[in-house]
Amino acid sequence: MLSILAPKPANSGYCDGISRRNFLRIGALGLGGLALPQLLRAEAEQGIRKSHKAVIMIFLPGGPAHQDLWDLKPDAPADIRGEFKPIKTNVGGIEISELMPRLAKRMDKCAIIRSMVGADGAHDAFQCMTGRKSRRQQPPGGWPSLGSCVSKVLGPQDKAIPAFCGLAPPMGHMEWADTGQAGFLGIPHAPFKPSGDGKEDMVLNGVTLDRLGDRRALLTSLDRFRSEMDSFGQMEGVDAFNQQAIGMLTSSKLSTALDLANEDPKIIEMYGKGDPKNRDDGGPKLMEHFLIARRLVEAGARVVTLAFSRWDHHGKNAEALRQDTPMLDQGVSALIDDLYARGLDKDVSVVVWGEFGRTPKINDKGGRDHWPKVSGALLFGGGMKVGQVIGSTTRDAGEADSRPVQFGEVFATLYHNLGIDVNKATVPDLSGRPMYLVEDGCQPMKELVG
Repeated sequence: MLSILAPKPANSGYCDGISRRNFLRIGALGLGGLALPQLLRAEAEQGIRKSHKAVIMIFLPGGPAHQDLWDLKPDAPADIRGEFKPIKTNVGGIEISELMPRLAKRMDKCAIIRSMVGADGAHDAFQCMTGRKSRRQQPPGGWPSLGSCVSKVLGPQDKAIPAFCGLAPPMGHMEWADTGQAGFLGIPHAPFKPSGDGKEDMVLNGVTLDRLGDRRALLTSLDRFRSEMDSFGQMEGVDAFNQQAIGMLTSSKLSTALDLANEDPKIIEMYGKGDPKNRDDGGPKLMEHFLIARRLVEAGARVVTLAFSRWDHHGKNAEALRQDTPMLDQGVSALIDDLYARGLDKDVSVVVWGEFGRTPKINDKGGRDHWPKVSGALLFGGGMKVGQVIGSTTRDAGEADSRPVQFGEVFATLYHNLGIDVNKATVPDLSGRPMYLVEDGCQPMKELVG
C-alpha cells in the first residue's frame, strides 16, 4: 500500500492517516487518472466483458480440399466427386468424409461452414489470422491478427501466461508457419512462440528473484526517463513487453503448461503421435500441439494458433488425404473430448480452416488446385450453436449456393465469444486513430450465437 509522509488529517478514518477521498484520488493517479467507476465505464464503452474465455485456431496450411472433407458430392461426376464416400454422423442429415469417423461421432458438438467466401487466393495464413480481405492497402505497420487484437483489448488473463501464443513450427514455405502478426500493435502483442531454443529463455539461469527485482527497478527507472522523451508513446509498449517477460520468468505456469511430462499418459495417447518432419515445403504433423493448445488456454492464454500438416495437394490428392486426414480427425476429436471433460466447452472456441478450397475438377496428376471461390470450416466450443451445417455449395462444390460466409464474420463471432463487442471495441493504429477489429458489415453469425 502506498504511504504518504504528510501531517495526519483530523478525523481520519484510516490507520495511515489518509482520508477516503484522498485514497480514491491516489488510486486514480495510479491508474492514469481514471478512478474505478471511470475504468468500468471505459470498458463498457469499448464493449468488453472481462472473462477467461479463449480461442484456439487450427490453420491447415495450403488449403484442404473441402469437397473431400466437409462437403462431399456423391452424385457429381467421378472427376469431381473424387474417391471418398460420405458417411453419416450422429446428427441426422449431416454427412462428412469417410476419412473422419471420429468427428462423425461428435458432429453434435460441431458446426460446419460449407460456404466460406472472399479468399483473395494468396498462399498464406493472412486472412485466417486477421480476418481481413486482402494484405494489399494495409495501414502502416500492417493489420494485427486476432491474437494481437485480443492481447491489446483484453490484456493477459494471468501475467505469467502470454495472452497470445503461436505454435506453428518452421516450414519450407514460411508463410504457412505464420502464427499471426502484431501489425501496428507492435511487439508487446506479438505471439509468444515456445519452440526450439526459445524454451531456454523461460528460466532465470541463476538470477535470483531479489536480483531480478533490482534489475526490474532499474529498468523501470530508465524507462520512465526515456518515456518523458518519447513523443510517440512507444515506451508504453516496451514497458508492457518487459512486464510480460518478468511475469513469465517469475512463475512456473508457462513452462508447466508446455511440458507434457505433467500430462496424464492416457490423455497424451488419446491425442496420438504425429510426424515432426517437413514434407516438401512444409507441414509437420505435430499431434502434441492440439494438446499443448488446450493446456495453454487452460493455464490462461486467450488465443492460441497452430498449423497442422500440409494440404496443398496439386498431385496425388487422395493419397495425401489418406495419410493426413485420419490424424486431423484424431487430434480434433481428442480436443473436443478434452474440452468437454474439463468443462471448457463453453469457454474455449475452436475454428479449423485453411486459406482457400480446392478446384472442383481433379487434374491429370490426381490433385486439386487452388480455389479461392469457396472453402469450408469447422467450429466448436465457445457456447456456440452446434450440430448444424451453415451454407451450401453448387453441385460441383465450386461456388457458394446459399449463405456465403466472409472470414470477417467468423472473426466477429470469435470476438463475441470472448466478450468483445466488435461494434464498439477498437485498437489504435500508429497514428493513434481507433480502428475497428473487423471490416464494415461483419457481425457475429446469428446461426452460431443467436
